[in-house]
Amino acid sequence: MLPQMPDYVQEYMRSKRRAKYSPSSLLGYVHEYLKFFNWLLSEGVADYKDIKSIPYSVLETLSKETVELYREHIENEDIRTEKEKTKSPPAPVRRRSKDAVDRNINALKSLFSYLTTETENEDGECYFYRNVFSKIKQRKEQETASRRAAKISSKVIKSNEISDFIQYLKFDYEKVLEATSAKMYKAYLKQKERDVAMISLLLGSGIRVSELASLTLQDINFHTREIDIIRKGNKEDTVLVLQAALEELKAYLRVRQERFNTKESDIYVFVSKYKGMVQPLSVRSIQTLVSKYTKEFYDQNEFSTGKGLSPHKMRHSFANDWILQGGDIITLRDQLGHSSIETTSKYTNLSRDEGKKIIEKMEENRNK
Repeated sequence: MLPQMPDYVQEYMRSKRRAKYSPSSLLGYVHEYLKFFNWLLSEGVADYKDIKSIPYSVLETLSKETVELYREHIENEDIRTEKEKTKSPPAPVRRRSKDAVDRNINALKSLFSYLTTETENEDGECYFYRNVFSKIKQRKEQETASRRAAKISSKVIKSNEISDFIQYLKFDYEKVLEATSAKMYKAYLKQKERDVAMISLLLGSGIRVSELASLTLQDINFHTREIDIIRKGNKEDTVLVLQAALEELKAYLRVRQERFNTKESDIYVFVSKYKGMVQPLSVRSIQTLVSKYTKEFYDQNEFSTGKGLSPHKMRHSFANDWILQGGDIITLRDQLGHSSIETTSKYTNLSRDEGKKIIEKMEENRNK
């Protein structure tokens, strides 16, 4: 995707690569920049034939009002696919979540900060100094702790459902496919161990989807029941993992080479095969799979909402279970990799009171 970007965006990406930003984070940034530059072209703010041709002088002269209009656009844009819009009846209108809007604005803040403070032209000066995005403040949602907790509780896999969900993926889902689609049944059998391990790891560690996508084979320590991950801001960390999730991971790794024809150079744990090439499973692919499987699981219930859950809800599910098993907020903060205890405090209204003891308690409870 980078060749579509202006030279200064490519330079920014090289800078972040050198700073060891994860590939999944950088891919996410490129997707956010595509939205922004396409909007500049479609609105006539930048009168150029394509994104690559847009000079940084356009960014230098953007008004605060224009940037506010852009934010309103991404907040209010209907993000349904053409298929969703044209099917009968059409799917309900979908807007971006506040988190998705914040991700976009933060990605642009990072780009503008780089261009106005870290670049250097032939005269030793930054490309430009006027950073319009420094004037854009993120909007904070106002809600009580109990309201936050209620929202989280309504969007998690409950502790007593987690084992049922994993068992459904291991044994029941393929029976549904076998009865309905031979092609989908065959495809699922090929990737089943991978997908079960992937979801088990999300639910058994509380890591972010980007951290899962970036996980390499050398990051796993089965002996200590820990994995090494790269957090936001390129921070290295080590987290505990439920033994049950590690067992599913072992089952996948036993068949990984056979199913995906991997080589020693394929270092990422979760991979796919596309046009004969092995590649890391992308964040977007993981999000799609998690949403699909949770929707199928809950669709067995006549009161299903018809919606799947996101990988971030897997993270909420882990945190919810941790607190309900007596885990304290400090160790949960460390497990989730939050930089502030305030971020973790949103889980305290779920219940309340130390690392491996809590992991073992959760393990015991799920296997009753």
